[in-house]
Amino acid sequence: MSPTAAPKVKTGFSAARKLVESLSPLTDSGSDQTTALGGRQGVPPKLSRNVTALGLVSLCMGMSSAMIHGLLPAFLVTVLGVSILFVGLIEGTAEATTSLVKIFSGRLSDGLGRRKALVVVGYGLSGLTKLLFPVAERALAILAARTIDRIGKGIRDAPRDALLADVTPSEIRGSGFGLRTALYTIGAVAGPLTAMGLMTLSGDNFRLVFWLAAIPGFVSVAVLVIGVKEAPNNWPADPQGPIATSWRDLWRLNPIYWWAVSVAAILALARCSPAFLLLKASSIGIGPAFVPVILVLMNLVYSASAYPCGVLADMINRRLQLGAGVVLLIGANLVLIFAQTLWLTAFGVALWGLQMGLIQGLLSAVVADASPPRLRGTAFAIYDVAVGIATLIAGIGAGALWVAGGAAATFSAAALLASVAALVLFLRPAPKLVGAAS
Repeated sequence: MSPTAAPKVKTGFSAARKLVESLSPLTDSGSDQTTALGGRQGVPPKLSRNVTALGLVSLCMGMSSAMIHGLLPAFLVTVLGVSILFVGLIEGTAEATTSLVKIFSGRLSDGLGRRKALVVVGYGLSGLTKLLFPVAERALAILAARTIDRIGKGIRDAPRDALLADVTPSEIRGSGFGLRTALYTIGAVAGPLTAMGLMTLSGDNFRLVFWLAAIPGFVSVAVLVIGVKEAPNNWPADPQGPIATSWRDLWRLNPIYWWAVSVAAILALARCSPAFLLLKASSIGIGPAFVPVILVLMNLVYSASAYPCGVLADMINRRLQLGAGVVLLIGANLVLIFAQTLWLTAFGVALWGLQMGLIQGLLSAVVADASPPRLRGTAFAIYDVAVGIATLIAGIGAGALWVAGGAAATFSAAALLASVAALVLFLRPAPKLVGAAS
């Protein structure tokens, strides 16, 4: 950036900061911050109340989204008559859109020194978009609704994760991210269960369920506005400025961070989309009203394991835990290749949920530990962009493989890619996964 451009950038961010202050008031006292950012002397650090509040926000929005997404593949195929390949395209495009938006919201939150306003905007947009699904008459309308919904997710996710990291000391970041993930997945369990009950009572009325799914989405926004407080900006002085003003500044992110991004991207390729777990259930004869039970099972295992695995990640070698998760992912894909019964499919899905619990909170904690506070929003954004691009490729590739060779082809490719991730862990170990920036 040229010297003459720098004052304009600072002036722009000063104006933006004034605009968002009314949406993101600081905490009323330092009690939250004292506990969350290092703890009182002689007292072990504790999780901030913000972590629980953010978890409840995620729970409500997760329930809203899961009520829709658990039925969406069946709705697209049976009601709108689209192909499996287009289902993969919708899922991949939606997730990639999320990640591409995150790069801007993450950098903006670093520049403003404020996170909450962007989180509110993102959750609010996703809540409003839920109203588009029940009125959609064509597949392109669903694609547009999913894309706008994911734009909202992209706006909120990186600032939200950076806010959580800002108020959680390094020693318990695995626990903090694990708790938020666990609460989110409880919503992801409640959503499909509610959708199944409503589908049964309404005679498979997809559109009615989509209308009702908007309610927990709006509750999520209310909890966020009332219950989550902005963290005071106590970042240390930095002569290079409050934001990454050029891509050269990204080299301030250490090699452990880039290692985590690489592993996460390979794992995203190996997972494809949960939509293909639902399609697997449909392929073995489970009816549309009960297909969401697959998401319920996956998220039940995920929610039950996420917080304990987050605590575990604060106590043991994280590379060892990550390796165990990758082995489980390989096993899950192998089971799903050969599963032709409900019970064997359920076993593969349960393994899928367990590996998510082992890996997801751990990788988020690594990203937080490896990034300085002033670049934390940007760091989470880049991490999510890498995962999103991999998810887009995985979604389109999984759809094409399904058309060419069915479930066996899709999950065989996923198992192969998970094996590549295992090789990366074995051949290119990170020097140390714990510690670092707080």
